[in-house]
Amino acid sequence: MQAELLAALAALSWAVGSLFSAAASSRMGAFAFTRWRLFFALTLLWALAAFTGQWRSLDGASVGLLALSGLIGIFIGDTALFACMNRLGPRRSGVLFATHAIFSTMLAWLFLGETLWGWTLVGGSLLVSGVMVAIVWGRRESETHVWENTQGSLWTGILLGLLAAASHSAATLMIKPLMVAGVDAVSASAVRTSASFLAHLALLWAGAKVARLQNPLNPKTLFNTAASAVVAMALGMTLVSQALKTGQANLVGIFSSLTPILLLPLLWVIYRRHPAWGAWAGAVMAVAGAALILQA
Repeated sequence: MQAELLAALAALSWAVGSLFSAAASSRMGAFAFTRWRLFFALTLLWALAAFTGQWRSLDGASVGLLALSGLIGIFIGDTALFACMNRLGPRRSGVLFATHAIFSTMLAWLFLGETLWGWTLVGGSLLVSGVMVAIVWGRRESETHVWENTQGSLWTGILLGLLAAASHSAATLMIKPLMVAGVDAVSASAVRTSASFLAHLALLWAGAKVARLQNPLNPKTLFNTAASAVVAMALGMTLVSQALKTGQANLVGIFSSLTPILLLPLLWVIYRRHPAWGAWAGAVMAVAGAALILQA
């Protein structure tokens, strides 16, 4: 399957996963939610890696790099993202996280020598701009859903969102050479989630107050956490890793930034209201940009 399509499917999985994540993360706290989410994800991923036997594609050097990537992209990045979501809601945290497309393009140019020219550059710029337009102007003034409220400092939420985007981009680019070399995508995701889970456990065992569960668990919260782990983490992360095997890291980053666009119709179902004009305009821009890239 084409790398750009795999990245877009990853964006869709993150959009669906965010709907499960919002309430559970708010109830459990960002650190506790990420820890439980990692537990569910790594259990599934290691089971798949053992069943297929693809864990044999791993060696000592690749495990070390994957573990470091997991600490940066998941332990730091995902935790920052859900802390941002708890403050700003999934829509506004989505636009901040979408900047990972910009970070990915810059880092891919600096460290991998990947560049975008011609219609590919125009299409990429149009797609990312469409994502931003859809979210910034994608809400009606009359919408008062709890997910639109700001909890705590606005600027703290913004900085957390940008930290999540930068961490995700750096961690993704780190593993591209391993993916090109033939490391199995599922096994790679299993190592990354395991390293981050161990870091979260160490933080909890060290007595960090921020790592504690904020409210008692209940079946609904556990279900939402498990669903988010399967859809967004196990599936989404693996799709991105697979896309990196054949695709440019900058284009993978750009197409995986479609999450906020794909989230709009899902939120439409929840809100039961048509998206604002900005959402439609941004969606059209993003689709046009994607079309330019694919035919360039």
